[in-house]
Amino acid sequence: MTSTTFTLEPTGLELRFRRATLVAREWLTRSYVRVRLQGPELAGFTSLGADDHIRIFFPDGDPQTVEELRAAPSREYTPLAWGEDWLDLEFAIHGDPTAGTAGVAAAWAATAPLGGLAGVGGPRGSKVLTGRPDAWLLAGDETAVPAMRRFARAMDPAAVGRILVEVTDAAHELAIDAPAGVVVEQVHRGDAAAGSALATRLDALDAQDRPDGSVFAFVAAEQSIVKPGRALLLDRWSLDADQIIVKGYWKRGETEYHAPH
Repeated sequence: MTSTTFTLEPTGLELRFRRATLVAREWLTRSYVRVRLQGPELAGFTSLGADDHIRIFFPDGDPQTVEELRAAPSREYTPLAWGEDWLDLEFAIHGDPTAGTAGVAAAWAATAPLGGLAGVGGPRGSKVLTGRPDAWLLAGDETAVPAMRRFARAMDPAAVGRILVEVTDAAHELAIDAPAGVVVEQVHRGDAAAGSALATRLDALDAQDRPDGSVFAFVAAEQSIVKPGRALLLDRWSLDADQIIVKGYWKRGETEYHAPH
C-alpha cells in the first residue's frame, strides 16, 4: 500500500459577508475575464483551500443591510487571489451578455460598470491540503481554472504531474503556470459538449499512466465529468477517496447549480 505524504483536512471558517466595488476588468480570452473587487471590508479575507467557494452577490442598487445584500442574485466562485483590500475572480462567459443570453454572473462580469457594488460571502469552510503529494493530476474546464491555478501555485519547484485544461480551441486556451515537471495540456472540445473532451482524455489514461507514490488529484467540470473522473482515480489508479476531489462545478441546463462543498 502506498504511504501517504499529504492529507486533505476540512477546516471551518467564520462566515462573513462583505461589500466591495468592481475596480478592474481584464479579458484573458474572448470568453474569459478576470475582475478585481476592492474595498475596506475585504480586510481579513482569507481562503485556505484552493478549491474554496465563495458566493458573489450582484445587487441592483446600494443595499444597506446584510439581509438586502443576501437577497440579491448570486453565484458561487473560487477566489483566485487577494490582498489587504482586494479580491480577484475569474469568470467563464457563456452566451452573449449584450443580448441577454448570458447568466446573471456572466453578464455582470462582462458588462457591469466599474465602480459598481458587489457582495462577497464566505468561504464558510475549506479543504486544506497539508504535506506534499508525490505527484499531481489536475483536470478541469474553464470553470475550474481558478482552482487549478491555486493548486499550481502550491506546488514546489520539484513537483511532477499533469494538468489538463479543457477549452473550446487554441484561441481560448488558458495558460497555467506550473513547475517544469508538471505537463500542462490544453484539451480542445471544438463544438462538442462541455466536459466531453476532458472525459475522453481521462478515459484514455490507464493504470500504467498512474504516477508513482502518493497522488493528489482534482477533477472538476460540468457534472458529467464525475463518473469518468472517479472511474480513473478510484478504479484504475486505486487512489484513496479521501485524497481526491472530483466535482461537477456546474450542471448543463441549471443556472443556479453549485458544486457540493
